[in-house]
Amino acid sequence: MLIYSFPILFIAALSCLYLHLGNICNDNNVKSSEGENISHFATWRRPVLVKGPLGIVSRIELSFAIMFIALLVWSFSSYLHGMFAQISQQAPAHDGEQAWVAKLEMSGLTLGLVGNICLAFLFFPVTRGSSVLQLIGLTSEASIKYHIWLGHIAMTIFTAHGLCYIIFWAKTDQISQMLGWDKVAVSNVAGEIGLLAGLAMWITSIPRIRRKIFELFFYTHHLYILFVVFFVLHVGFSYSCIILPGFYLFLIDRYLRFLQSQQRIRLVSARILPCDTVELNFFKSPGLSYNPTSILFVNVPVISKLQWHPFTITSSSNVDPDKLSVVIKSEGSWSRKLFQKLSSPSPLDRLEVSIEGPYGPASTHFTGHGMLVMISGGSGITPFISIIHELLSLANNSTGKTPRILLISAFKKSQDLAMLDLILPVLGTTLDISPLEVQIEAYVTREKKSAENNRQLVQTLWFKPKAEDSPVSAILGPKSWLWLAAIISSSFIIFLVLIGFLTRYYIYPIDHNSNTIYATSWRGGLNMLLICVSIVITATAAFLWNKKQHTKEMTRIQNTEKPTPIASPASWFYNAERELESLPHQSFIQATRVHYGERPNLKKLLMEIEATNVGVLVSGPKKMRQEVGEICASGFANNLHFESIAFSW
Repeated sequence: MLIYSFPILFIAALSCLYLHLGNICNDNNVKSSEGENISHFATWRRPVLVKGPLGIVSRIELSFAIMFIALLVWSFSSYLHGMFAQISQQAPAHDGEQAWVAKLEMSGLTLGLVGNICLAFLFFPVTRGSSVLQLIGLTSEASIKYHIWLGHIAMTIFTAHGLCYIIFWAKTDQISQMLGWDKVAVSNVAGEIGLLAGLAMWITSIPRIRRKIFELFFYTHHLYILFVVFFVLHVGFSYSCIILPGFYLFLIDRYLRFLQSQQRIRLVSARILPCDTVELNFFKSPGLSYNPTSILFVNVPVISKLQWHPFTITSSSNVDPDKLSVVIKSEGSWSRKLFQKLSSPSPLDRLEVSIEGPYGPASTHFTGHGMLVMISGGSGITPFISIIHELLSLANNSTGKTPRILLISAFKKSQDLAMLDLILPVLGTTLDISPLEVQIEAYVTREKKSAENNRQLVQTLWFKPKAEDSPVSAILGPKSWLWLAAIISSSFIIFLVLIGFLTRYYIYPIDHNSNTIYATSWRGGLNMLLICVSIVITATAAFLWNKKQHTKEMTRIQNTEKPTPIASPASWFYNAERELESLPHQSFIQATRVHYGERPNLKKLLMEIEATNVGVLVSGPKKMRQEVGEICASGFANNLHFESIAFSW
């Protein structure tokens, strides 16, 4: 257990310390070297596969994928070679059928061992607050595709593992072994239950099913609990230690997210745009800092107590120290119900909301480019709003040169152009957009001209606070990385102490190290229980301590009442003109060109760019991402550094 678990958990704890020091030492040396680092790794980050089942794959991703497949092939052949050699020595030379059956059994065992390698990495990409991912410059939403790849490989191998044993039992007249649950050996029934749970998750994750019946996919995926539990009961705790580090870090992250999700968050206001879009504005702790393209998971109990949806944060912590905003476009059943509730004739004076996050990259490299080309489709513009806000803050507060911006946005209807208004920060900001070089090319694809007669006003809905409302804040306070390192290390030490007492004073007096008396499944179940106990103790203690430290700040925010807007008597709902009139936004309007009845010719627009060190960011439909990926992968685009932004799942 120590061999498999300690190195990874030690790296995770050290990563937390490194990230904490990186937040403190935000020196200029890192920023000055960003351009050199981008140029150095540009070739490796260039997309090499665009169309296909794997999605958009860069050269470095393809290289690691090939190495991982090579590892699986080498492991399989190595295990199999040793086992077949042993069979050849033991089986009689004339009994070829018996040797074939034995090789079939060994092949099934080998497949199970190789499948464990996939499980060892499976939970790392879905650990949203992972210090390991942050250390290597990845985020959970960007690396979710690795979880998908690993899941497909693992389930293919485990299905073959199960089929090999079923054929073996049928061939040797031992089909009754399928119902076997041995006391101190492998429990076949547990393995079959775990495999069935895995198959249910695998089938419902097929793209067609996931997109059409997302609820089925979402709820079925919670069977991972049964899958892991019965996997441990199947092979025993000792042999399952290879998956323990990734799953251990996932459990810590999942429990911390649970603690955060139990709080009700102070929702200050909602802006309702005419394009069936709402902007939710939350009160946040001034100490909470996040980077552009970060995401926030939102739950509205009045719509669904179980559904959590990710949305890109459009505000900047440098521009809005007390506010956090997300934009939600009415495109699905959940978002449509939210829009209808907020835009109903009978206005709401309160909306209970819970959140998880924010989650985002540890750092960004946008300032390392001389020019940024942002290509979006529909609601894909939301991550670019946060980037522009961040660059706007740098342009106003820094003497350094910020990159030029070319924003290419495609919308279906002219009403959707209202989303461009969100680019300019509002609510009394004094930032000037003129120092930032911005050019916006907006395309309305389904209308030949502007629908002036259908223009509607932006509506703002203000909400009354309650005493129990909390601001959006990091679950472990400003020093989250230090607290996470403490939780990882202390919980593992507590687990080792508990497992030592369990073994010495309970299991040993019964089993006496014979491994033939005390049930293997009971031992595995108790070990899993102790893991959960150690994590719950340490994470809860850290959460309660931080909550106590922030009591004064929370009390101040709870007592802060937002003044009722003077628009309509005795009403919290009013029709507000665009809140941009107090800003010097003429340069912004002049920099915007709207094209009606056409789609952007992305290849032509990108070929006309003559600047060097150009960062190309794309966020939108799959076809748009693939098209831009193909352009950037071609030979003429050596100056373009491609990156696909994962703005929704």
